[in-house]
This record gives sequence, C-alpha cells and structure tokens, in this order.
Amino acid sequence: MVARPLSPSAEDYLKAIYGLSENGEAASTSAIAESLAIQPPSVTEMIKRLAEAGLLEHERHRGVRLTRPGKVEALRIMRRHRILETYLCEKLGYSWHDVHQEAERLEHAASDHLVEQMSRALGAPSHDPHGAPIPTKMGTIEETDLVTLDDAPAGTRLRIRAVRDEDPEGLRSIAEEGLTPGTLVTISGEAASDGSIRVSFDTDSGVERSVPPELARQIYVVSDHS
Repeated sequence: MVARPLSPSAEDYLKAIYGLSENGEAASTSAIAESLAIQPPSVTEMIKRLAEAGLLEHERHRGVRLTRPGKVEALRIMRRHRILETYLCEKLGYSWHDVHQEAERLEHAASDHLVEQMSRALGAPSHDPHGAPIPTKMGTIEETDLVTLDDAPAGTRLRIRAVRDEDPEGLRSIAEEGLTPGTLVTISGEAASDGSIRVSFDTDSGVERSVPPELARQIYVVSDHS
C-alpha cells in the first residue's frame, strides 16, 4: 500500500495503465491520454508523480509499467468498481448497460469497509455482471486467456466469457442480440465483406446472428469443449 490515500485522478491512471499493459507491453503516454481523454502533457506530469511514489516505472520512449505496489493498488480499485457494479445490478436493480458510469462515480467515494460489506452481502462474487473477474481482497486476479469474437476462427464453438462495459449502447445491443456471458455460440463461416461475424446459437432453434465488427470486438470468448 502507498503511504497516503491516492487522489481519484491517480486511481484512474493506475486502473487505465493496468488495462493497457495486461498483455505485458508497456503503456504509452498517447495510449493513456486516449484512454482517459486527457491531453498528453497532463499525462506526463502524472506519470512523473506516480513514478516518484513508486507505483510505476517509466522507460523513456517505451512507456510505463506498474510496479508491484502499483499493480496492487490498481487491482484494489478494480475490485471496488466491480463489486459496486455487481451490487448495483443485483441489489438495486440497475441495468447492466447503465451501471458502469455509476460505479465510476462511486468507486472513489465508497470506503473499503462498505465495499467489503457489499461483497459479503453478495456472497463474495467472483465475477461482475459483465463477466469480468473480481480481484481478491489479497490483490490477485483470475488469469484469463481470452480473445474477442472478432478474432476467433470460423467453425469454433465458443463460450462468451465477458463483455466490455464502457459503452452503454454496445451493451444494449449485446443484450438485445442475446450475446451475454455464459452463452454458447459457433462462428458459422468466414467474416462478411463488411467484417460482420455470423454466429449460431447452441440451441435447438438454429437462430443465427450477424454481429458487426465493432460489437464483436467488445465480446470476449473462450473455446468450449463440453
């Protein structure tokens, strides 16, 4: 843990850098700026402050990586956000396409004690409403090997594991198409000329959907061998 509480802005940076560097690559200043909708000079200044606090390492011309303390802080923030999303959906009736922004506002204000009380009331959930793993209280997270529906090969039987939660309109479309976490689908053939992915559902109805590429890139899947 850091010696003193982080500002909401600093917490947002750590969470963004964690997401940008999950593939093992350093997060560039431009990518951080784009993710947070902030001008690059402001990003540079915050990177300097976070590096001085021991939360990240900055390699000139290469980008930044979280240190172990920085990763622990990022996972703590992610845990708060995902428990809040789960509580808002399951206990307060929020729809899954509206809950992300509400959790963004609350994650900086809710106390750790309140978040843990919410977790206990929910039965210590392992995943949020969008299928994303919830980090543990000890600062670990389930390792996943996910690809997007847009990247999965034709003919593959897949289970939808998670969906991106930042785009409310995208989430509405995903729900309307029945492409929610847990659903089994098979990619029916090669992508259409416009990039759309044709999928069939693992049901007796033989229902098929044509999924636009921008939506397919928001859906994470794993191969299903059951």
